[in-house]
Amino acid sequence: MASSSERSRGGGGGACAGCPRTARPWWRLAVLLLSVCSLPAATALVEGLYCGTEVCYDVLGVGREASKAEVARAYRQLARRYHPDRFRLGEPGMEGETRESAQGKFLLVVTAYETLKDEDSRRDYDYMLDHPEEYYQHYYAYYRRRLTPKVDVRVVILVTVCAISIFQYYSWHSSYNEAINYLVTVPKYRIQATEIARQQGLLNRTKEKGKNRRSKEEIREQEEEVIRDIIKTKIDIKGGYQKPNLSDILLCQIVLFPYYLTQYVRWYATWIYRFTVCREEYGDEEKLYIIRRNMKMSQSQFDSLEETNRQTFLEKRLWIRENYEVYRKEQEEEMKIKMATDPRMKRYRRWMKNEGPGRLTFIDD
Repeated sequence: MASSSERSRGGGGGACAGCPRTARPWWRLAVLLLSVCSLPAATALVEGLYCGTEVCYDVLGVGREASKAEVARAYRQLARRYHPDRFRLGEPGMEGETRESAQGKFLLVVTAYETLKDEDSRRDYDYMLDHPEEYYQHYYAYYRRRLTPKVDVRVVILVTVCAISIFQYYSWHSSYNEAINYLVTVPKYRIQATEIARQQGLLNRTKEKGKNRRSKEEIREQEEEVIRDIIKTKIDIKGGYQKPNLSDILLCQIVLFPYYLTQYVRWYATWIYRFTVCREEYGDEEKLYIIRRNMKMSQSQFDSLEETNRQTFLEKRLWIRENYEVYRKEQEEEMKIKMATDPRMKRYRRWMKNEGPGRLTFIDD
Protein backbone atom coordinates (compact mmCIF):
# COMPACT_ATOMS: atom_id res chain seq x y z
CA MET A 1 0.00 0.00 0.00
CA ALA A 2 2.85 2.32 0.79
CA SER A 3 4.41 1.62 -2.54
CA SER A 4 1.15 2.36 -4.36
CA SER A 5 0.79 5.71 -2.60
CA GLU A 6 4.34 6.59 -3.52
CA ARG A 7 3.64 5.67 -7.13
CA SER A 8 0.60 7.87 -7.13
CA ARG A 9 2.54 10.80 -5.72
CA GLY A 10 5.37 10.12 -8.12
CA GLY A 11 2.94 10.10 -11.07
CA GLY A 12 1.47 13.40 -9.96
CA GLY A 13 4.90 14.93 -9.59
CA GLY A 14 5.87 13.78 -13.08
CA ALA A 15 2.86 15.50 -14.59
CA CYS A 16 3.64 18.84 -12.90
CA ALA A 17 7.23 18.72 -13.99
CA GLY A 18 6.25 18.70 -17.67
CA CYS A 19 3.72 21.58 -17.44
CA PRO A 20 3.81 23.84 -14.36
CA ARG A 21 0.29 24.86 -13.21
CA THR A 22 1.36 28.36 -12.10
CA ALA A 23 2.11 29.42 -15.69
CA ARG A 24 -1.46 29.21 -17.06
CA PRO A 25 -2.95 32.36 -15.38
CA TRP A 26 -0.05 34.51 -16.62
CA TRP A 27 -0.65 33.49 -20.22
CA ARG A 28 -4.36 34.40 -19.95
CA LEU A 29 -3.53 37.80 -18.46
CA ALA A 30 -1.08 38.52 -21.25
CA VAL A 31 -3.66 37.69 -23.92
CA LEU A 32 -6.24 39.96 -22.23
CA LEU A 33 -3.80 42.89 -22.05
CA LEU A 34 -2.87 42.42 -25.70
CA SER A 35 -6.55 42.48 -26.70
CA VAL A 36 -7.23 45.67 -24.74
CA CYS A 37 -4.23 47.42 -26.21
CA SER A 38 -5.32 46.50 -29.72
CA LEU A 39 -8.71 48.32 -29.31
CA PRO A 40 -8.94 51.69 -31.10
CA ALA A 41 -8.64 54.77 -28.90
CA ALA A 42 -11.87 56.74 -28.29
CA THR A 43 -12.05 59.80 -30.46
CA ALA A 44 -14.81 62.35 -31.08
CA LEU A 45 -13.51 63.33 -34.53
CA VAL A 46 -15.97 61.40 -36.67
CA GLU A 47 -17.64 62.18 -39.95
CA GLY A 48 -20.94 63.99 -39.70
CA LEU A 49 -20.13 66.09 -36.62
CA TYR A 50 -18.80 69.62 -36.98
CA CYS A 51 -15.57 69.52 -39.09
CA GLY A 52 -15.51 65.75 -39.36
CA THR A 53 -12.08 64.21 -38.74
CA GLU A 54 -10.44 67.65 -38.76
CA VAL A 55 -10.16 69.90 -35.73
CA CYS A 56 -11.99 73.17 -36.34
CA TYR A 57 -9.26 75.17 -34.63
CA ASP A 58 -6.61 73.64 -36.90
CA VAL A 59 -8.75 74.31 -39.97
CA LEU A 60 -8.75 78.04 -39.19
CA GLY A 61 -5.19 77.99 -37.87
CA VAL A 62 -6.05 79.37 -34.41
CA GLY A 63 -5.70 78.03 -30.88
CA ARG A 64 -8.43 77.05 -28.47
CA GLU A 65 -7.89 80.29 -26.55
CA ALA A 66 -8.48 82.46 -29.63
CA SER A 67 -11.05 85.24 -29.30
CA LYS A 68 -14.05 85.74 -31.56
CA ALA A 69 -12.21 88.54 -33.37
CA GLU A 70 -9.23 86.30 -34.09
CA VAL A 71 -11.53 83.53 -35.34
CA ALA A 72 -13.34 85.97 -37.64
CA ARG A 73 -10.04 87.37 -38.96
CA ALA A 74 -8.69 83.89 -39.76
CA TYR A 75 -11.96 82.96 -41.45
CA ARG A 76 -11.92 86.02 -43.73
CA GLN A 77 -8.37 85.33 -44.81
CA LEU A 78 -9.04 81.68 -45.66
CA ALA A 79 -12.40 82.47 -47.28
CA ARG A 80 -10.76 84.93 -49.67
CA ARG A 81 -8.16 82.33 -50.58
CA TYR A 82 -10.47 79.35 -51.20
CA HIS A 83 -13.66 81.06 -52.34
CA PRO A 84 -14.82 79.53 -55.66
CA ASP A 85 -15.27 82.97 -57.27
CA ARG A 86 -11.75 84.10 -56.30
CA PHE A 87 -9.88 80.86 -56.96
CA ARG A 88 -7.37 80.96 -59.82
CA LEU A 89 -5.20 78.05 -60.91
CA GLY A 90 -1.47 78.56 -60.43
CA GLU A 91 -1.71 81.38 -57.89
CA PRO A 92 1.17 81.64 -55.39
CA GLY A 93 0.58 79.43 -52.39
CA MET A 94 -2.11 77.41 -54.21
CA GLU A 95 0.15 74.96 -56.03
CA GLY A 96 -1.44 71.57 -56.52
CA GLU A 97 -4.91 72.84 -55.72
CA THR A 98 -7.82 72.20 -58.04
CA ARG A 99 -11.16 73.94 -58.19
CA GLU A 100 -12.86 70.93 -56.54
CA SER A 101 -10.32 70.71 -53.69
CA ALA A 102 -10.50 74.46 -53.12
CA GLN A 103 -14.29 74.29 -52.92
CA GLY A 104 -14.07 71.45 -50.38
CA LYS A 105 -11.63 73.42 -48.23
CA PHE A 106 -13.86 76.49 -48.45
CA LEU A 107 -16.83 74.50 -47.17
CA LEU A 108 -14.67 73.12 -44.35
CA VAL A 109 -13.55 76.64 -43.42
CA VAL A 110 -17.16 77.84 -43.37
CA THR A 111 -18.16 74.91 -41.14
CA ALA A 112 -15.31 75.61 -38.75
CA TYR A 113 -16.27 79.28 -38.54
CA GLU A 114 -19.97 78.50 -37.99
CA THR A 115 -18.94 76.17 -35.16
CA LEU A 116 -16.57 78.54 -33.38
CA LYS A 117 -18.31 81.89 -33.83
CA ASP A 118 -21.27 80.91 -31.61
CA GLU A 119 -20.49 80.63 -27.91
CA ASP A 120 -22.91 77.76 -27.21
CA SER A 121 -21.77 75.77 -30.24
CA ARG A 122 -18.11 76.37 -29.34
CA ARG A 123 -18.74 75.25 -25.77
CA ASP A 124 -20.29 71.99 -27.02
CA TYR A 125 -17.40 71.46 -29.41
CA ASP A 126 -14.78 72.02 -26.70
CA TYR A 127 -16.63 69.58 -24.47
CA MET A 128 -16.54 67.01 -27.28
CA LEU A 129 -12.77 67.43 -27.63
CA ASP A 130 -12.28 67.03 -23.88
CA HIS A 131 -14.67 64.05 -23.53
CA PRO A 132 -14.36 62.01 -26.71
CA GLU A 133 -15.88 58.90 -25.13
CA GLU A 134 -19.41 60.38 -24.84
CA TYR A 135 -20.49 59.61 -28.40
CA TYR A 136 -24.26 59.73 -27.91
CA GLN A 137 -24.14 62.99 -25.95
CA HIS A 138 -22.17 64.63 -28.76
CA TYR A 139 -24.56 63.45 -31.45
CA TYR A 140 -27.56 64.68 -29.43
CA ALA A 141 -26.05 68.12 -28.73
CA TYR A 142 -24.98 68.58 -32.38
CA TYR A 143 -28.26 67.64 -34.07
CA ARG A 144 -30.38 69.31 -31.42
CA ARG A 145 -28.65 72.59 -32.17
CA ARG A 146 -28.92 72.11 -35.94
CA LEU A 147 -32.60 71.17 -35.91
CA THR A 148 -33.77 73.67 -33.32
CA PRO A 149 -35.58 76.64 -34.93
CA LYS A 150 -33.58 79.86 -34.87
CA VAL A 151 -36.66 81.96 -34.18
CA ASP A 152 -37.42 82.79 -30.56
CA VAL A 153 -40.23 80.62 -29.20
CA ARG A 154 -41.81 83.64 -27.54
CA VAL A 155 -42.13 85.37 -30.90
CA VAL A 156 -43.79 82.28 -32.37
CA ILE A 157 -46.27 82.12 -29.48
CA LEU A 158 -47.06 85.84 -29.77
CA VAL A 159 -47.67 85.62 -33.53
CA THR A 160 -49.88 82.55 -33.06
CA VAL A 161 -51.96 84.24 -30.36
CA CYS A 162 -52.37 87.36 -32.54
CA ALA A 163 -53.46 85.25 -35.52
CA ILE A 164 -56.02 83.38 -33.41
CA SER A 165 -57.33 86.67 -31.98
CA ILE A 166 -57.77 88.19 -35.45
CA PHE A 167 -59.62 85.08 -36.63
CA GLN A 168 -61.85 85.19 -33.51
CA TYR A 169 -62.80 88.81 -34.02
CA TYR A 170 -63.48 88.30 -37.74
CA SER A 171 -65.67 85.23 -37.15
CA TRP A 172 -67.61 86.95 -34.34
CA HIS A 173 -68.15 90.03 -36.50
CA SER A 174 -69.44 87.85 -39.34
CA SER A 175 -71.86 86.08 -36.99
CA TYR A 176 -73.09 89.42 -35.67
CA ASN A 177 -73.73 90.72 -39.20
CA GLU A 178 -75.65 87.54 -40.02
CA ALA A 179 -77.83 88.09 -36.96
CA ILE A 180 -78.51 91.72 -37.94
CA ASN A 181 -79.37 90.68 -41.50
CA TYR A 182 -81.85 88.17 -40.13
CA LEU A 183 -83.46 90.61 -37.70
CA VAL A 184 -83.97 93.12 -40.50
CA THR A 185 -86.25 90.59 -42.21
CA VAL A 186 -88.29 89.81 -39.06
CA PRO A 187 -91.54 91.84 -39.22
CA LYS A 188 -91.66 92.41 -35.47
CA TYR A 189 -88.29 94.16 -35.25
CA ARG A 190 -88.62 95.80 -38.65
CA ILE A 191 -91.88 97.52 -37.70
CA GLN A 192 -90.42 98.72 -34.39
CA ALA A 193 -87.32 100.09 -36.11
CA THR A 194 -89.45 101.83 -38.76
CA GLU A 195 -91.58 103.55 -36.10
CA ILE A 196 -88.48 104.74 -34.25
CA ALA A 197 -86.99 106.07 -37.50
CA ARG A 198 -90.18 108.00 -38.30
CA GLN A 199 -90.33 109.46 -34.80
CA GLN A 200 -86.75 110.66 -35.19
CA GLY A 201 -87.50 112.08 -38.64
CA LEU A 202 -85.06 109.78 -40.42
CA LEU A 203 -87.60 108.53 -42.97
CA ASN A 204 -89.24 111.85 -43.84
CA ARG A 205 -88.95 112.12 -47.58
CA THR A 206 -88.32 115.62 -48.85
CA LYS A 207 -89.16 116.60 -52.38
CA GLU A 208 -86.02 116.77 -54.44
CA LYS A 209 -85.79 118.50 -57.79
CA GLY A 210 -83.25 118.78 -60.50
CA LYS A 211 -79.91 117.05 -60.31
CA ASN A 212 -80.30 116.29 -56.59
CA ARG A 213 -83.30 114.08 -57.19
CA ARG A 214 -82.62 110.46 -56.23
CA SER A 215 -84.07 107.33 -57.74
CA LYS A 216 -86.41 105.01 -55.89
CA GLU A 217 -83.66 102.43 -55.54
CA GLU A 218 -81.38 104.92 -53.82
CA ILE A 219 -84.16 105.99 -51.43
CA ARG A 220 -84.98 102.38 -50.60
CA GLU A 221 -81.31 101.58 -49.91
CA GLN A 222 -81.05 104.55 -47.57
CA GLU A 223 -84.17 103.48 -45.67
CA GLU A 224 -82.81 99.96 -45.30
CA GLU A 225 -79.57 101.35 -43.94
CA VAL A 226 -81.47 103.51 -41.42
CA ILE A 227 -83.54 100.53 -40.22
CA ARG A 228 -80.42 98.40 -39.97
CA ASP A 229 -78.60 101.03 -37.86
CA ILE A 230 -81.58 101.34 -35.49
CA ILE A 231 -81.74 97.58 -35.00
CA LYS A 232 -78.00 97.57 -34.25
CA THR A 233 -78.32 100.26 -31.59
CA LYS A 234 -81.66 99.35 -30.05
CA ILE A 235 -81.55 95.54 -29.93
CA ASP A 236 -79.14 93.88 -27.53
CA ILE A 237 -78.22 90.53 -29.07
CA LYS A 238 -77.08 87.89 -26.59
CA GLY A 239 -75.38 84.54 -26.97
CA GLY A 240 -73.09 83.50 -29.79
CA TYR A 241 -74.34 86.25 -32.11
CA GLN A 242 -73.71 89.18 -29.80
CA LYS A 243 -71.73 92.22 -30.86
CA PRO A 244 -67.99 91.44 -30.81
CA ASN A 245 -65.96 93.04 -28.06
CA LEU A 246 -62.18 93.43 -28.16
CA SER A 247 -61.87 92.41 -24.52
CA ASP A 248 -63.21 88.94 -25.38
CA ILE A 249 -60.51 87.94 -27.86
CA LEU A 250 -57.71 85.62 -26.79
CA LEU A 251 -54.93 88.22 -26.73
CA CYS A 252 -56.85 90.55 -24.41
CA GLN A 253 -57.92 87.61 -22.25
CA ILE A 254 -54.28 86.62 -21.73
CA VAL A 255 -53.21 90.20 -20.97
CA LEU A 256 -56.12 90.75 -18.56
CA PHE A 257 -55.86 87.30 -16.95
CA PRO A 258 -54.22 88.58 -13.72
CA TYR A 259 -57.01 91.15 -13.35
CA TYR A 260 -59.74 88.56 -13.97
CA LEU A 261 -58.09 86.15 -11.54
CA THR A 262 -57.95 88.83 -8.84
CA GLN A 263 -61.60 89.71 -9.44
CA TYR A 264 -62.64 86.06 -9.24
CA VAL A 265 -60.75 85.47 -5.96
CA ARG A 266 -62.31 88.60 -4.51
CA TRP A 267 -65.80 87.55 -5.68
CA TYR A 268 -65.40 84.00 -4.34
CA ALA A 269 -64.19 85.24 -0.95
CA THR A 270 -67.17 87.61 -0.78
CA TRP A 271 -69.54 84.78 -1.70
CA ILE A 272 -68.15 82.52 1.06
CA TYR A 273 -68.35 85.30 3.62
CA ARG A 274 -71.90 86.40 2.75
CA PHE A 275 -73.68 83.10 2.16
CA THR A 276 -71.60 80.60 4.17
CA VAL A 277 -70.37 82.58 7.15
CA CYS A 278 -73.10 85.22 7.51
CA ARG A 279 -75.92 82.97 6.15
CA GLU A 280 -77.46 85.70 3.99
CA GLU A 281 -80.32 84.87 1.65
CA TYR A 282 -79.67 84.71 -2.08
CA GLY A 283 -80.77 87.58 -4.30
CA ASP A 284 -82.17 87.11 -7.81
CA GLU A 285 -78.73 87.53 -9.36
CA GLU A 286 -77.20 84.89 -7.09
CA LYS A 287 -80.13 82.54 -7.67
CA LEU A 288 -79.78 82.82 -11.44
CA TYR A 289 -76.05 82.16 -11.12
CA ILE A 290 -76.67 78.93 -9.18
CA ILE A 291 -79.36 77.88 -11.68
CA ARG A 292 -76.93 78.44 -14.56
CA ARG A 293 -74.28 76.35 -12.80
CA ASN A 294 -76.79 73.56 -12.19
CA MET A 295 -77.73 73.58 -15.89
CA LYS A 296 -74.03 73.63 -16.87
CA MET A 297 -74.57 76.51 -19.28
CA SER A 298 -72.12 79.25 -20.20
CA GLN A 299 -72.93 82.88 -19.51
CA SER A 300 -73.59 83.61 -23.19
CA GLN A 301 -75.92 80.61 -23.50
CA PHE A 302 -77.84 81.62 -20.39
CA ASP A 303 -78.12 85.23 -21.55
CA SER A 304 -79.61 84.08 -24.87
CA LEU A 305 -82.63 82.63 -23.05
CA GLU A 306 -85.88 84.57 -22.98
CA GLU A 307 -86.68 86.60 -19.89
CA THR A 308 -89.81 84.51 -19.35
CA ASN A 309 -87.70 81.35 -19.11
CA ARG A 310 -85.53 82.87 -16.41
CA GLN A 311 -88.56 83.99 -14.49
CA THR A 312 -89.93 80.44 -14.71
CA PHE A 313 -86.66 79.14 -13.27
CA LEU A 314 -86.99 81.51 -10.33
CA GLU A 315 -90.65 80.58 -9.75
CA LYS A 316 -89.74 76.89 -9.65
CA ARG A 317 -86.87 77.62 -7.23
CA LEU A 318 -84.38 75.76 -9.34
CA TRP A 319 -81.41 77.10 -7.38
CA ILE A 320 -82.27 74.37 -4.88
CA ARG A 321 -80.60 71.17 -6.05
CA GLU A 322 -83.54 68.89 -5.30
CA ASN A 323 -85.97 71.09 -7.26
CA TYR A 324 -83.59 71.20 -10.20
CA GLU A 325 -83.29 67.40 -10.30
CA VAL A 326 -87.09 67.10 -10.41
CA TYR A 327 -87.25 69.71 -13.19
CA ARG A 328 -84.53 67.95 -15.17
CA LYS A 329 -86.34 64.60 -15.02
CA GLU A 330 -89.58 66.29 -16.13
CA GLN A 331 -87.81 67.82 -19.10
CA GLU A 332 -86.33 64.44 -20.04
CA GLU A 333 -89.75 62.81 -19.91
CA GLU A 334 -91.24 65.56 -22.08
CA MET A 335 -88.45 65.12 -24.59
CA LYS A 336 -89.07 61.37 -24.76
CA ILE A 337 -92.78 61.96 -25.37
CA LYS A 338 -92.04 64.47 -28.14
CA MET A 339 -89.63 62.09 -29.80
CA ALA A 340 -92.15 59.26 -29.57
CA THR A 341 -94.93 61.34 -31.18
CA ASP A 342 -92.76 63.10 -33.76
CA PRO A 343 -93.60 61.82 -37.27
CA ARG A 344 -89.99 62.13 -38.35
CA MET A 345 -88.85 59.91 -35.48
CA LYS A 346 -91.54 57.37 -36.39
CA ARG A 347 -90.29 57.24 -39.97
CA TYR A 348 -86.71 56.86 -38.71
CA ARG A 349 -87.62 53.96 -36.42
CA ARG A 350 -89.57 52.30 -39.25
CA TRP A 351 -86.54 52.66 -41.53
CA MET A 352 -84.25 51.24 -38.87
CA LYS A 353 -86.59 48.24 -38.52
CA ASN A 354 -87.00 47.51 -42.21
CA GLU A 355 -84.05 49.12 -44.02
CA GLY A 356 -81.57 49.60 -41.20
CA PRO A 357 -77.78 49.90 -41.57
CA GLY A 358 -77.41 46.16 -41.11
CA ARG A 359 -79.33 45.57 -44.36
CA LEU A 360 -77.54 48.06 -46.59
CA THR A 361 -75.85 46.59 -49.68
CA PHE A 362 -73.07 48.22 -51.65
CA ILE A 363 -72.91 47.90 -55.45
CA ASP A 364 -69.44 47.60 -56.91
CA ASP A 365 -68.72 49.59 -60.04
